[in-house]
Amino acid sequence: MVVETAFMNDSITLRINEIFYSLQGETRTVGIPTVFVRLTGCPLRCQYCDTAYAFHKGDILTQDEVLARVDSFHAQYVTVTGGEPLAQPNCISLLEKLCDQGYEVSLETGGAMSIENVDSRVVTVLDLKTPGSNECDRNLESNIKFLKPVDQVKFVICDRRDYEWAKARCDQYDLRNRVSDILFSPSFGQVSYRELAEWILSDNLQVRMQLQLHKLVWGDQPGH
Repeated sequence: MVVETAFMNDSITLRINEIFYSLQGETRTVGIPTVFVRLTGCPLRCQYCDTAYAFHKGDILTQDEVLARVDSFHAQYVTVTGGEPLAQPNCISLLEKLCDQGYEVSLETGGAMSIENVDSRVVTVLDLKTPGSNECDRNLESNIKFLKPVDQVKFVICDRRDYEWAKARCDQYDLRNRVSDILFSPSFGQVSYRELAEWILSDNLQVRMQLQLHKLVWGDQPGH
């Protein structure tokens, strides 16, 4: 575990890497102004990771301080992300409090931590790691049974093998009937947008292809 554990017994604190306001770059709410709460730490080391800066750095904040910062943006949508937000146990209560405040809350999680106790009001975006991520063996298969109809499952596609693997998981877990959206995202610099689009169209695959809007607008600039 990457996150320091000294503060984990304190029920109201988390280590926060950043809180910022931007357009949602992915998922079903792409393009909608959203507050992002990025938690520090992640047990995974995906080879394409674009948020390695969140592995270690961050400030310890109380949940009330987090809520106050979120409230200052006057937004409707909040995404809790990382790193891996569920690596910090207090993330669960933060999600609950955000829902209690009336926000539309989503959680972006890498699939290696259990989602069993995530508030039912939260839209979970579960990233099932493909072989090309180099972390495929860390997928927690038991998470599938905890997915809700409003949830979404994401696959980052690095090559044709990843594409075929993701197709097989869609069938294996009956994802089309289990979640609202199946997201296929090309790994930047490894699969072209057109290539992935042609594969999806050729197979008449009922998934949503996404292009990471925030990167098209701001590049790799942190805080977007």
